[in-house]
Amino acid sequence: MAKRIDIAQVQPAALTAMLSIEGYLSKVELSGELKEIMKIRASIVNKCAYCIQMHTAEALKIGIDQQKLFALSAWEESPLFDQTERALLKLTDEMTLIANAGVSDMTYQQCLELLGEELLAQAMMQVIMINAWNRFALATKMTHE
Repeated sequence: MAKRIDIAQVQPAALTAMLSIEGYLSKVELSGELKEIMKIRASIVNKCAYCIQMHTAEALKIGIDQQKLFALSAWEESPLFDQTERALLKLTDEMTLIANAGVSDMTYQQCLELLGEELLAQAMMQVIMINAWNRFALATKMTHE
C-alpha cells in the first residue's frame, strides 16, 4: 500500500486546533485515570492500535492497575470498575458508536447525577477528542516509529 498523507504536515493548522483542545482537556477537573480509561476504551471500540498503545503506556505511567486495563475490552462483565467508571465507560461506548442509538437517556442521566454538568461536559469533550484522534490515526494508518 502506498504511504498516506501526514495531515500534520499537509494541514498543520488542523493539528494545532486539535492540540488546542488537548490543552483544554489537560487542565480540566476530570481525573487523569478516568480520562485514560475512556481514551483506551474508545480506541478499543474503534480498533485504533496506535492510540491503544499510546494510552495504555500513559495509563501505566500514572498508576492504573494492569488488570483494569486488561478488563477494558469486557468492562461490563468486570468487577474492577466502580459506579462512576462504569457510567463513563457506557457513555464512551454510546458516544463512540453514536450512529447505533445515540446516547441513551439512562446513560446521560446517570452520568449527570454522578458527575454534575461540568464534569459531564468535560467527559463528553474527552470522548469527542479521542474519537477524533482515532479517526486521524486510522485514516492515515499512523504507526509508532
